[in-house]
Amino acid sequence: MAAVRLHPLFAENAVFQCDKPVPVWGWADMGEEVAVTFADQSKTVKADEQGKWMVKLDAMKASAIPGVLTAKGTNTITAKNILVGEVWLGSGQSNMAMTVNRAKDFEKEKQAAELPQIRMFTVKSTPSDKPQSICEGQWVECSPDTVAGFSATAYFFGREIHRELKLPVGIINSSVGGTPIDSWISAEAQRASADLKPLIAELEGNAKVLDPAMAQAQYEKQLERWEALSKQARTEGKPVPRKPQNPLEVRKRKGNIGGLYNGKIAPLVPYALRGVLWYQGEANTTPQKASFYQYQLPLLVNEWRGQWGEELPFAWVQLPNYANRADGWCLVREAMLKTLKLPKTGMAVTIDVGEAKDIHPKNKQAVGQRLALWALGSVYGKTREFSGPLLDGHDVEKGRVVLSFTHADGLTAKEGELKEFLIAGEDRQWKPAKAEIVDGKVQVSNPEVPAPVAVRYAWKDNCLATLFNSAGLPASPFRTDDWPVKLEEPPVRPVRAKAAKPSTTVSETPKVQPQQ
Repeated sequence: MAAVRLHPLFAENAVFQCDKPVPVWGWADMGEEVAVTFADQSKTVKADEQGKWMVKLDAMKASAIPGVLTAKGTNTITAKNILVGEVWLGSGQSNMAMTVNRAKDFEKEKQAAELPQIRMFTVKSTPSDKPQSICEGQWVECSPDTVAGFSATAYFFGREIHRELKLPVGIINSSVGGTPIDSWISAEAQRASADLKPLIAELEGNAKVLDPAMAQAQYEKQLERWEALSKQARTEGKPVPRKPQNPLEVRKRKGNIGGLYNGKIAPLVPYALRGVLWYQGEANTTPQKASFYQYQLPLLVNEWRGQWGEELPFAWVQLPNYANRADGWCLVREAMLKTLKLPKTGMAVTIDVGEAKDIHPKNKQAVGQRLALWALGSVYGKTREFSGPLLDGHDVEKGRVVLSFTHADGLTAKEGELKEFLIAGEDRQWKPAKAEIVDGKVQVSNPEVPAPVAVRYAWKDNCLATLFNSAGLPASPFRTDDWPVKLEEPPVRPVRAKAAKPSTTVSETPKVQPQQ
């Protein structure tokens, strides 16, 4: 007889979602009867032909009193110290994966981390070619000894939620550094999208032509050359060039199209959640990918919601200020802004808390707090401002463009002056613009552009945030035009001699360029 097993999510220190049914599942011998008990509930079910079983506990009120989950068949399994509260899934690439010990003020945060009602489950599983039913990981109770390994963004979000709601909080962290959104959406969903056909054809073509033996041999040659150049650079006191990456290891970590969805998201369905947090986009700012993010992000939201069978609240972190990524960075930011058209979504604007020379800004406290503001205001109904100003419309009148915004209460210019505004006429020649706040709107003009048609704000990678509301939250970068954007491969730091690469132009029908 097969021993009764629980999915790893149902283990010691777990947090169950309050106020909605809680699926509990595992495996046993085909036809074996399994009795599941938790608190004052008891459910019985028989394992199906594949040996899988599932029950649904009735909705429960939040409780910080530790409970015990029991699954009994031919054997008995118990999971202790389980709380009932708010559960969120955090996913994305390195800025979601970045741990508390790499964030600012770690020693101070460590001392304040005696918070046993906050728990985190970090998914350890790897990509897969097929959807998986099980993952690796364990629930960890927050303490000064454990907080170092928590996702910083997710932790600071959870801490704010816990402080405000006075409820237990569970975070499931499923993220992998350096990964594109292509790997976090199922291959089937992406192939079915007409908008993504050029991208998917390119990515699948690249995967087919990769010769493992040749790739390994080329990598070893690159590594040998890098070691020689690095030795020379150190001797001369110059910056060490970037170490080449093993393409086979990169492919293994990133997964193919849908690989991370299969290995790190599918196994979590249908664990009861309140909502989802997404922090990714950096890997999709390349010329061949940036223009497709506007289709991929809403596809990811809709697919994950479909898998969970409900319209889960969903928020993401807009890319911060960061240098040397050019317009691809801006297009991904814009795609995030556009995706707010989906219901029950939110966005943390972070163009004032990034670092120009570090793609992993350390102020994850601000990021987590802004996500929490959205959740508290939009999901939990707390009366407060939870977003920076978002462009709502524009009118052209008497040689100026008048911009209106939502979330614009107390619209203000930081340090007294609005900057980063550009204006253009029909000739599409951008000029620096004077911008001022008048009657809760922003008026933009330039005498050199007497007949303006378009305005852009903070339309560059390392932009300066100057437009805020009374809550101290920055406005999202935006543009009123939809003109083609010229994309170029961003420079690599430190700069090394390399062959020039052709630029590409993004139009309404993106054209995929050769993979760099």
